[in-house]
Amino acid sequence: MSPESPTPQFAFSDAGHVARYAEGPPRMVPGFFDMHRMTTLLLAERVPDNGRVLVVGAGGGLELKTFAQAQPSWTFDGVDPSAEMIRLAERTLGPHVSRVRFQEGIIDAAPAGPFDAATCLLTMHFLERKDRLRTAVEVHRRLKPSAPFVLVHLSIPASEGERGIWMSRFAAFANSSGLGTEDSQKARAAVESHLNILTPEQDKAILREAGFSNVGLFYAGFTFRGWVAYA
Repeated sequence: MSPESPTPQFAFSDAGHVARYAEGPPRMVPGFFDMHRMTTLLLAERVPDNGRVLVVGAGGGLELKTFAQAQPSWTFDGVDPSAEMIRLAERTLGPHVSRVRFQEGIIDAAPAGPFDAATCLLTMHFLERKDRLRTAVEVHRRLKPSAPFVLVHLSIPASEGERGIWMSRFAAFANSSGLGTEDSQKARAAVESHLNILTPEQDKAILREAGFSNVGLFYAGFTFRGWVAYA
């Protein structure tokens, strides 16, 4: 999400903001590229050489590029509600784009599968709880038995005081990554105003309610958490 934009919807539909999208996540998400690499390794534990992977929130294409470079025989289906972000993903993927089929829309636009794995990185915090649950259910329905689902998003404790401390750390990290002080505070305000941040306990409960098991934390970077769970 761009710190200058008033809403996520604007950020992901405006061509100018989309063009600068790749600059944002590495400045705001600790260990952004290593998180992608860890996700690839978790998928590779169970995805065969000719595996098919569903990527929810695939716009931008940064994680798809990492997956495709690491696993030259995998194919991907990417779903995203923003046409602009899909076009950016196609440009980002370059020579790997032929291995990805994109669908514009939410999870309902994704093929039925069955898939060998799925990911949802930096996306769930845009959804209300009921929509997160429905998304997780629909992902589960599209996976083969025991297939991994890897997801990462904002997830912090609920108490007002503790949440404020973590959001201050979010802004401090962005500032230390090269985002100016004013823009770092704008990013914090945008996150607090427009995103739906649940607690780690609530996030894990959604996965279990959707039918996933063996939910395990694999990543924690200040305000962000990542889990791997199995269908």
